[in-house]
Parts: sequence; C-alpha cells; structure tokens
Amino acid sequence: MAFVVIAGLVLVNAIYVAAEFSAVGVRRSRIRQVAGDGNPVAAWLLPVLESPVALDRYIAACQIGITLSSLVLGAYAQATMAVQLTPIFERLGGLQPVAAESTAAALVLIALTVGQVVFGELVPKSLALQYPTRVALYTVVPMVPSLWIYRPLINWLNGLGTLLLRVLGMPQHSHRHVHSPAEIELLIAESRDGGLLEPDEHRRLQRALRLTLRQAKQLMVPRRRTAAVEVNTPLETVIDLVSRSPYSRLPVYRETIDNIVGVLHTKDVVRWLVNDGSPTTVGSLVRPIASVHESVAADRVLRQFRERRVHMGLVVDDFGGTSGIVTLEDVLAELLGDVGDEFKPRDPTVERLPDRRLRLPGDMAADDAAAILGTKWDGDATTIGGLITATLGHLPVEGERVDLNGCELVVERMSGHAIASVLARLGPAPQEDEASP
Repeated sequence: MAFVVIAGLVLVNAIYVAAEFSAVGVRRSRIRQVAGDGNPVAAWLLPVLESPVALDRYIAACQIGITLSSLVLGAYAQATMAVQLTPIFERLGGLQPVAAESTAAALVLIALTVGQVVFGELVPKSLALQYPTRVALYTVVPMVPSLWIYRPLINWLNGLGTLLLRVLGMPQHSHRHVHSPAEIELLIAESRDGGLLEPDEHRRLQRALRLTLRQAKQLMVPRRRTAAVEVNTPLETVIDLVSRSPYSRLPVYRETIDNIVGVLHTKDVVRWLVNDGSPTTVGSLVRPIASVHESVAADRVLRQFRERRVHMGLVVDDFGGTSGIVTLEDVLAELLGDVGDEFKPRDPTVERLPDRRLRLPGDMAADDAAAILGTKWDGDATTIGGLITATLGHLPVEGERVDLNGCELVVERMSGHAIASVLARLGPAPQEDEASP
C-alpha cells in the first residue's frame, strides 16, 4: 500500500512539472489553432497563455503543487517505509535501534531523491519540452481544481513576493514566452511546413534572423572590384567615368586606395555642371564616408547607415587598410536577395549543368554555397573561392580539385589571383568524369 501512495505522489509531482514546462514552452498560435478547431480544453487554456497575470497564477499553482507533493512524499515515506525498514536493519545488520532507524531514514531519502528526480522531474520535463502542445492540453484538467484550491495561497505568496521585490528595488517580471533566434527559426520552418508561410516569406524571415551572423566582409564589394577615383582627378575627366559607370556613388582616394578620403555622388557632379562648370577637382565635391570594421555584423552596419543617413561605408581590416566597400543595397540584398537595377549587370548565379554538377561564382558566400549544396563547411573564409584557397594552402590553378565534407569542388576558371567560377558536385565523382574538370 505504501508503494502505491508513494508512486501516486511522484505522479502528482510529475503532472505539476509537466504542466509548468509545457505552459511556458507551448506556442500560443498552436493552442489558438486547436481552440479554433473546437477543442474545449484548448479554449480554456488559451486565455491563460495570453494573459501574463493568468500565466503567473498558473505557474504559481504548479510550483505550489510541486512543493506540497514533495513535502508530503518525504514525510509519508519516512513515516511508513523508514519505520518498516528499521527492524529489518536491526535483525540483519545487528544495529542498535537508533542506528537502524538512521540507516533506514537515509536509505529511504536516497531512494526517494533518485526516484523523484528521474520520474518526477526529468522525464516529465523532457516530455513537456518535446511535446508542449499535447502535454499542455493533457495537464489542464488536473490544473483546474488546483487553481481553485490554491487560490488563497497563490494570492498570499504573490503578494509577499511582490512586496519583497519592491523592498529590494527590483522590477517585477511576468512569465512570458521568450524564444531564442534558433527557436524562432525552427518555428518559422514549422510554419512553412504547415503551409502558413510561402517559401519566399520563409526565406526572407530566415535571412532577417541571420543578419546578426553576417559580417561586413561577407557583404562588401571586395577591394579588387571597387571602382574608385583619385582625389586630384579633374572633374572633366570624371564626367566621362561617371557616365560609363553603373554606380551613383564612387569612393575617392588619395594616392592609394588604402587611403579613402570620402565619396563622390553623381548628383554633386550634375550640380557642378549646371551651376558652375569652372575647372576644379574631385576634392571640392567629396563627401565624408562612414567606416566599419570588416567583422562588424550586418545589423550594426544597417544601424550606422540609418543613424548617419548614408548609403555607403568603407570596410577596413585590422591594419586600417581598405578591405572593400559595403552599401545599403548590399545589406538589403542579404534580406531580399539580389535586386539589381537597369544600369548594373546581374550578379553571376548558380547554374545547373547537364552532368548534374553546379557552376558557382567564386565570390559566392561560403554559407550560401553550403546551403545550396546541402552540406556544412568549417573555416574562416567568407567565399567559396577563399575556402578552396585556404584548404589547398596555395593559389589554385584551373582544374584543381578539393573535397570538402563529401563535396567535390573543381576550380573551373581563374580571374587574376581570384577564383572566378567553381564546379561543385555532392558525393564522389563518376569514373568517366575523373579525367574531366
């Protein structure tokens, strides 16, 4: 009989633990959907989850239930199991009554602690976190009478806790459904799988969450591809350059591109032509340019652009040299994909070849390439070309191959010292393709 009562008290504790963790972890949108389908239990639970005060009372009832069931369990087990075990230890162990009683009490305490932690805490918590919706609905029924029975105690304890926080000068926070970026990304993926989000919507939300993980060096136009003008260049010469350039803003440097002094806006050139037109140099029209370190996250770059009301920033390395140029369009492209305009050619895209390989631009972000190929790569390189170069340990040549995490990468074309395009294939190459690049 004692075992049945102890098992029942452990079960009660497990129910309260499962109710607490499932109430905090369950998604309100899911409960709202179930309630809309006519589930009466979900309809009762939904107001609790949507009200911070009601959720506080719900959690408080769970905690009171856990405490009371644990205390009753300990007292009952000591009063029954320990008493029953004492004469056994006296007979078998030859212990004195006091020593036998202490040994029995200690043994019961250890057994209760192990059973309570495993079956009353860990198992229900794991189930609640793994199946929060189902567990939350199942535990509502026993929680209804608990809320009514514990109401006076909840009011008294909440009032005492609020008073103590005020005395200590600490703000009072209600229980809220807080999710990490990884959890939010998982929720978004589940919404896509459930048909609530279109693929394009899912992709934009996913990119927005990963904006803090992208650095300026992963978004910038690299130094070698930066179109810039020297500060002492006559504006008559610049006019021809501006007319042929697809860009409305050009970085301005003095002597070397590592010494960027500002940015030239084509509107300023037009105003000079219309209003004055007298001989002068670029230096008279140059505007200040914002600078960011290459390791700065994309969201901070966007914040700096907004605060300084600029559309272009200089990306510098650890030694103060020019790594490249990042623009507002580069940051927005990370969110929306490549937009482009009528003056600039489209960036090279992924091309599927008849032999089932993929042609990737060498300056494509390594993370994007890994996502397309369904693999994962380690390393500090930001582009797939840089990843290949870092893996080889030397400047590659056309036709050179590397294997990264089961993905075969072949350098198809070089542009100077940079990899222009890469052929990629998942898995080992067929025998007949071994001789071909």
